[in-house]
Amino acid sequence: MVKAFLLRLEKDSKQTLGAIHFYLGLKLLLSVKALELTDRNNQTSISRIPAGRYRCVLRWSTKYKWHFIVLDVEGREWILIHFGNFYRDTKGCIIVGNDFYDINKDGYKDVTSSKKTIKRILNLPGDEFELIIIDE
Repeated sequence: MVKAFLLRLEKDSKQTLGAIHFYLGLKLLLSVKALELTDRNNQTSISRIPAGRYRCVLRWSTKYKWHFIVLDVEGREWILIHFGNFYRDTKGCIIVGNDFYDINKDGYKDVTSSKKTIKRILNLPGDEFELIIIDE
């Protein structure tokens, strides 16, 4: 099974920036950027989820098409890994992209090429993976 390591590397009052590295055994398959909200005690829709180990499975919705849902988050549900660009798009989920860039010039880094990045993750083997989140 693929294992993904989300390293939270930088945070401010609004958001957390990180990187997700996907491995199959010792082989690095893919590395992407991650954008989450800042830590607000795991509160629904306004906080990132706690560091820990989670199971992520493939899911379909009309809004996000194919993406992943993060399961077994204590006190929370409907945490997704999906496309978006800005911290306000996260609603407590994890947004992935190719790089960081202040797209809308608001002083906060956004993620780029998010839909393309989700497609790259969807091309990894299997329809689920283990996500290990490590705080900075």
